[in-house]
Amino acid sequence: MPRHGGLNKTGAAIIIFVLIASILAACSSGTGSNGSSESGATSAPAAAAGSSNANAGGKQPETVEITVWDKPAPNSTQKSIQETLFAKFDELYPHIKVTHQDITQSKEKFMAAVAGGQQPDVFFPSFPDMQVYIGTGIVADITDLVNESNLKDTFIEGAFDLATEKGKIYGVPTNMYTTGLYYNKKLFANAGITKAPETWEKFIEVAKAVQNANPGTTGFDILGMDWADWHFEYYAWQAGGDLTELQPDGTVKLTFDSEPVVKALQYYKDLKWTHQVVQNNVLQSVEENNKDFYTGKAAMILGATDSFTVFVGKGMDPDDIGFAPYPKGPAGISLAQAGGQFAAISPTASPEKKKAAFEYIKFMTSKESKEAQLQFSKDNGLGVNPLSILRDIDTTQYIEDMPQDFVAAIKEAAKNQRLEYYLKSSLSPYIVKPIQKVLLDKNTDPLTELKAAQDLAQKEVVDKFNEDVLSKKK
Repeated sequence: MPRHGGLNKTGAAIIIFVLIASILAACSSGTGSNGSSESGATSAPAAAAGSSNANAGGKQPETVEITVWDKPAPNSTQKSIQETLFAKFDELYPHIKVTHQDITQSKEKFMAAVAGGQQPDVFFPSFPDMQVYIGTGIVADITDLVNESNLKDTFIEGAFDLATEKGKIYGVPTNMYTTGLYYNKKLFANAGITKAPETWEKFIEVAKAVQNANPGTTGFDILGMDWADWHFEYYAWQAGGDLTELQPDGTVKLTFDSEPVVKALQYYKDLKWTHQVVQNNVLQSVEENNKDFYTGKAAMILGATDSFTVFVGKGMDPDDIGFAPYPKGPAGISLAQAGGQFAAISPTASPEKKKAAFEYIKFMTSKESKEAQLQFSKDNGLGVNPLSILRDIDTTQYIEDMPQDFVAAIKEAAKNQRLEYYLKSSLSPYIVKPIQKVLLDKNTDPLTELKAAQDLAQKEVVDKFNEDVLSKKK
């Protein structure tokens, strides 16, 4: 993929001109009483200062000040385009005064700000953090603001799922990635196969066929290194389970030895020892797995949507790169790990601040703003995530040689999302151990190893965690 140098004056002018022109065009269209576009297509720019003035009989609206944690770091590659968007928002919404604060603040500092009553009006929790913040009341319910604006209609299916609980919406997605199955179309074609496998059983058949048709290759590079649980949890989901269960009182129950997890580990064992469709060095790094894929030595691997540009950058033919949702397991489901960020509003903000904050979020997630960011990334040779959160943005315009079927596949995978298992950062070493034992020793019993791992994790991690949770409730 060709790389460009820094953005030249002409390129910058084009970006700003396109952004300004599209926003002004949107402002000239009719708006409803809530300030959103009547068509519901691009609501963020439509509610500009001119619309607000008209609704107030020509009188300037009251000035509202909001604090947003989105000031880019001095060395951020996106700093200039972010500041361009900040300036454009200030121009269109002169009555909303935005103070941009440093986004590099830690989670600990954020929680300290919340505890001290200094929570920002707009902030950007990760997908996993959003789930915690909803339960602890750190994010405002913005259901009415979202529904009145028709904003949700502009996003891809599933984008709001992990910010929604019991029908209430607590955040607007700002960026998102999903995971799935990468496969080499050329190696598949040599075996007479034209599409990715859709079930565990079919996966084994395909891996064998492709491996046999392409001497010197492996059907699938499995992840067995020290991050092995990262991919293994997907198989537990597909079997109908998970590695932990968060209880209503905030405590955690381990489910390492549950039937779905045992089935998933038995499947790993079978891939390695019964069907022999994985690489010899099952403990090799993620980077080695990726290298096997982009050099044509492995027919299939698991990965995130933004790996496409990495593979092409390493010399892989874009037309050889296939992507699909994970094959369905015994539970008949295919769930993808989702990641990204939401824009959220403080529950302690006044009604006026919440409305102003929502206008800011709409602007920053509008089609015009997102396209300006994409064009900037393309012009500067920066990575572009092929999964757009907005329905009517075609990311293939910003990523050279990306096939349309790749984009369609990642949108399909993104429909069914799940967060990584609870307490993963603390429990990872315990679940990795039985995975590695199964891949290294064909005589290992999955259930026995999972029980042993669970007992140890319970003793060394979970008992203390649960005690702390319950003590805080007294």
